[in-house]
Amino acid sequence: MPSLGRFIRVTIRAWVLLLLIMAAPSPSLAQQINPTASSVNERQLLQEMDRIQGRVSIPDQRSSVLLQPAGREWREFRNVALRWIGGGAILGMLAVLLVFYLTRGMVRLESGRSGRTIVRFTVFERFVHWMTATCFIILAISGLNITFGRPLLLPLIGFEAFSEWSQWAKYAHNYLSFPFTIGVILIFLMWIAGNIPNKVDVAWIKRGGGIVGHDHPPAYRFNAGQKMIYWIVVIGGGLVAATGYVLMFPFYISGIEGMQMAQIIHSVVAVLFVAAMIAHIYIGTIGMEGAFEAMGSGEVDLNWAREHHSLWLDEQSGRTGPNDQRPQPATAAAE
Repeated sequence: MPSLGRFIRVTIRAWVLLLLIMAAPSPSLAQQINPTASSVNERQLLQEMDRIQGRVSIPDQRSSVLLQPAGREWREFRNVALRWIGGGAILGMLAVLLVFYLTRGMVRLESGRSGRTIVRFTVFERFVHWMTATCFIILAISGLNITFGRPLLLPLIGFEAFSEWSQWAKYAHNYLSFPFTIGVILIFLMWIAGNIPNKVDVAWIKRGGGIVGHDHPPAYRFNAGQKMIYWIVVIGGGLVAATGYVLMFPFYISGIEGMQMAQIIHSVVAVLFVAAMIAHIYIGTIGMEGAFEAMGSGEVDLNWAREHHSLWLDEQSGRTGPNDQRPQPATAAAE
C-alpha cells in the first residue's frame, strides 16, 4: 500500500508538471497574445513614419492624424532658431548703423543747397511708396509680436493686455497684407525699367556709392544701392505675401507640411526684410542730407541730384540720351 500511495503522488505531480508546461505559451504564441511583446517603441515609430494616423468616420480626414513628428522640429525652429535669426539680423543691423553714424555721421551736401529743386517722384509714386511703407511697418511690428511678443512683451504688460494687443495685431496683419501686396506689385511695375542692373552700378559699388568716403560716383535715376532695395522689396515682398496667404487660408493650397515650410520661409524672409528696410529708412532719414525730400515733397535740390544722381540729372536737362524707358518727372522751376 505505501508503494501505491507513492505511485499516486508521483503520478499527480507528473500531471501537474505536464499541465504547467502545456499552459506556458511559446515565444511565438506570446507575441500573438501580447502585441507589444516585440513591437517597435515610440522612438522607432517616429523615426520610421512621417505621422501617426488612424481612421475616422467624419468627412474631415485630417482629424485622423494623431501626431506629426515633423511638427516637433518645426516648433523647435520657431521657438528657438527663428528668434536667434531674427534677433541677430535686426539687432546686428541696428548695431552696424549706430557705429556707422557715430563714425561717419550724416552724409552732407558738399556744395550746399542751391535753392533750386527738381521733381524726383510724382504724387502717384509717392502715394504708392507711403502706402506700402505704412503697411510694411504695421506688418513688421505685428509679425515680430508673433515671434518675440510672448518672451519679451508679455512679462511687461501682463496676460490681459497682451491678449488684447495680439488679437488686434493679428487683424491688422491679415487685412493690411492686401494693400501691401498691391503696393509691391505697383512698385514692381512703376520702377522696373530704371532698376535693371548695368555697368554704371558696378562702378558705383566699387567706389563705395558716396556712403563710404566722400566720392560721389555717377548714377542714373536709381543707383546700385537703391536697386538692391528695389529687388529686396519685390522679391522679399512677393515671398512673404505668397507664403502669408498660404498660412492665411489653411489647407486650401497645401497640407500641414506645406504650411510648416511656408511659415519657415515667411518668417525668415520677413526678419531679413525688416533688417534691410531698417538700413533703407536710415539712409532716407538721418543718413543722408536731402534724401527724405525725394519721398516727402517729391522734389530734391539740384546739388543733391548732381552729387548723387548726376547721370539722371543730365537726362532731365536734355544733355544725354534717356536711360529709363518710362516718362521722367519734369524739372521744376527755379525758386
